[in-house]
Amino acid sequence: MRILKRLSRPVDLTGGVPWRVILQYAAPIMLSYLLQQIYVLTDTVICGQVLLAEQVAGVNDTFPLTFFFLQFAFGCTAGFSVLTAKYVGAKEDAGVRRSLVTQGYLTVGISLLLTLLSLVSLPWLLHLLSLGPENPVVYDAAYQYCFVIFLGIFAQMGYNLVCGVLRALGDSVSPLLFLLVSTALNVGLDLFFLIPLSMGPLGAALATVLAQLLSLCGCLVYTFVKYPALRPNAKDFAPQWAEIKAHLFAGVPLGFQFSILAIGIIVMQSGVVRFDIGAGGVMVAAMPAQNGFGAANKLINFLMAFFNGLGSAMLCYTAQNYGKGNRDRVRRGTLQSLLIMLVICALCVGAGLALSVGGRYQYIFMSAEKITPASVHYGNLLLYVDLSMYFILGFLLVVRSAVQGVLQSGYVLGAGIAELIARVAICAFLPPLFAGGALGCNAPAIAFVALCAGDPGAWLAGSLVLLVPFFRTILCGEGKKTKCRAK
Repeated sequence: MRILKRLSRPVDLTGGVPWRVILQYAAPIMLSYLLQQIYVLTDTVICGQVLLAEQVAGVNDTFPLTFFFLQFAFGCTAGFSVLTAKYVGAKEDAGVRRSLVTQGYLTVGISLLLTLLSLVSLPWLLHLLSLGPENPVVYDAAYQYCFVIFLGIFAQMGYNLVCGVLRALGDSVSPLLFLLVSTALNVGLDLFFLIPLSMGPLGAALATVLAQLLSLCGCLVYTFVKYPALRPNAKDFAPQWAEIKAHLFAGVPLGFQFSILAIGIIVMQSGVVRFDIGAGGVMVAAMPAQNGFGAANKLINFLMAFFNGLGSAMLCYTAQNYGKGNRDRVRRGTLQSLLIMLVICALCVGAGLALSVGGRYQYIFMSAEKITPASVHYGNLLLYVDLSMYFILGFLLVVRSAVQGVLQSGYVLGAGIAELIARVAICAFLPPLFAGGALGCNAPAIAFVALCAGDPGAWLAGSLVLLVPFFRTILCGEGKKTKCRAK
């Protein structure tokens, strides 16, 4: 118990050597992101072993849709936590409590709105992914999975809210522990709903939502017990429009930025589906493009956990130091984090290439009979394209968090729009150009490579936008009279 208390002790991000403090704080967050990927992958792995190939494809196809709504919710809570961290850096306990209450109000309202919009638009969204009644098994699996996940948006957003507050305090270990419990619950419920109850994709989604809801309740109780200063008093519950406006300004642009990315991913996924469509609009057997792309994409997201963990750490690090008024420490921490990111990038590329040999990663996500030379071919094409440009993604994630931490939300939103335009333009125009017309199961490999290029193209476009605040605000210190020093 004593060891647990020591590990979960908040880290003061405003003191110490920047890279050491950042790594100490980031390590549990990286593990949390890894566990979150395991959380998500559990559904895929168990579904891949138990369900039909058509059902597996349906669950894989839902990723951009669930990503669209859940990432908006995640982006909002991440943006909200910037203000919390700013109050922590400024040693304003009352501000921290007001921030927590304000986030609670906004979470209820935003999650209800997202749930309503997602459920109403679900049939139309599936149509955008080229999923329709002509492939009933795939369509039904996608619909059932999405429907339940959308009903559970509040659970995920609420959980992210509490974890964001804890991390804003400097406590990155407690969210990791609760995520570990949540992951174990998800695995157990997945096995129960899918094997003895044979509930299919519906059961997989239900297991995810129930695990998140239970984790939210436990995390909320733990937070108020461990941190009595966070317990709001009667005065804190009075809505303060200035706080609401400030939180919306910090959170909504980041939410839009995350969800905007999903629009591009929907376009990309729709293109992938077309590579499995044969004569008469009927999908070919085993759906190699969808299943291969889906498996590779999950490996990529798994490796990105380290990138995202460091990015999340930079968000709170920058916000705390910005709140304290220490802009030089913001600059030094950002530059040192970019060096750390280069090391992480090299390790992730090496791991990804090793797992690509013979399509080894596909055996993690699918049973052997669903894996074909074609699925390995399609999956590896995506891996090689993305891994070759991972260093651009690393720069994007670190700098975006640093810019958001100094409350430059407009640039973050602009970067998201640039990513969207680049990914949509590449995915919509380049593949048909290389295919010599409409896409289909007989399209050449170069057309699929062109589709995969949507990822690095989007990363590059977003990075170019963020170069402005990176040099002007992070490196040079906007508003300072001193000259910019490039050291």
